[in-house]
Amino acid sequence: MKTLEFLLLGKNEAILAILLRLVKADENWNAVAFSHENEAQEYFRNHKIDIVLLSSGIEDHVEKNFTTFCLEQQPDVEVIEHFGGGSGLLKSEILHRLYLKEKKDNNNLPHK
Repeated sequence: MKTLEFLLLGKNEAILAILLRLVKADENWNAVAFSHENEAQEYFRNHKIDIVLLSSGIEDHVEKNFTTFCLEQQPDVEVIEHFGGGSGLLKSEILHRLYLKEKKDNNNLPHK
């Protein structure tokens, strides 16, 4: 299985540290975390990212602009808003999004 690359963006350093630890706990997931969107954008420009995880504390206009930026730069990226609820919810949100993406990708394959 391919290692999925995550970029985490949030304003609360303590929450970001927890999210980073939770994502990296999966052997097939790798992550970097940023509390400033400009640094996150610079990293995003130079790396292939599979999932962007938006955490708490991001202003609405920043969240919208960052999401638009990500989708314009890498249209296949998945952007997930996660604002709490524990590690089980986080993993469920990620796995659900991956399931939907795989289903969509399979529906776009040419039929024989």
